[in-house]
Amino acid sequence: MAEERKKVVCIEDEPEMIDLIRLILSRKGFELIGAVGGQEGLETVRRVKPDLVLLDLMMPDMDGWEVYQQMKADEELKDIPVIVVTAKAQSIDKVLGLHIAKVDDYITKPFGPQELLESVYRILGMEQQG
Repeated sequence: MAEERKKVVCIEDEPEMIDLIRLILSRKGFELIGAVGGQEGLETVRRVKPDLVLLDLMMPDMDGWEVYQQMKADEELKDIPVIVVTAKAQSIDKVLGLHIAKVDDYITKPFGPQELLESVYRILGMEQQG
């Protein structure tokens, strides 16, 4: 029996970025559900209960930290791992994100497909397929 496809929700305010991430992950058998903006993203996470969330920080309606805090405050969502994907490359943000908020990982844009895949596999505890 084939393994259940891992579901990943990508919360991002740029549809092109969602398409790019979908392209990278679908080749490796992941199912990517895109959500544009924080509010839609939070609703999608509640509905889908994904294996992983890729979360952009800089969004107009509700920023990524707000989405993250609401997820962590929700008993049903708090154990879903979160990889922050952001253009904010300052090292202080990275330190704050990983240590204070305890996000699972942090990728800065622009990133390569391999960097994204390595992070996803590591956080999900999966062996990377060739």
